[in-house]
Amino acid sequence: STSRVIDDVAQYYNVLLFKTKVGEINVAQKMREVGAVVGGEGNGGVILPEVHLGRDAPVGLALILQSLAEFDGTISQLKQTLSQYYILKDKESVKNINAEKVIAHFAEKYRDEQLELSDGLRIDRADSWIHLRRSNTEPIVRIIVESRTPEISWRILQEVKEEVKKLQDSDS
Repeated sequence: STSRVIDDVAQYYNVLLFKTKVGEINVAQKMREVGAVVGGEGNGGVILPEVHLGRDAPVGLALILQSLAEFDGTISQLKQTLSQYYILKDKESVKNINAEKVIAHFAEKYRDEQLELSDGLRIDRADSWIHLRRSNTEPIVRIIVESRTPEISWRILQEVKEEVKKLQDSDS
């Protein structure tokens, strides 16, 4: 899951933004498909196809340094020119319930919001978003939340975790 700041930057520069399932291979495939000039993931991995279609930390660092040189300020000052969001990530056990049932529950609960179902469930709201994804390796649901303040992100995360626990308890 990638911060909404990317949406804001793309909108500011009036460029297309394509989103994919989590995973470097998914990003690289979409980049090839649409001829993207840069891509990346929420974990900070940057893909610059001029170099190669894979995450590359030195390329990411070079792009940051180029931005700083053009900006002529500190990295903190550059960050302040961007929208400020606060992202939190956690997980909740789903040993006693099917993870898809959890996702279906939240899809129904937030059916009036903007929903994206290509990689679990992403619930986009005006002031925040929630992403629920089942793990392929362990019985958990990953929960990612972002909003304009750390307090709101924390509150939403705790509410979602509690609701997942209740679903699991009611199903066991």
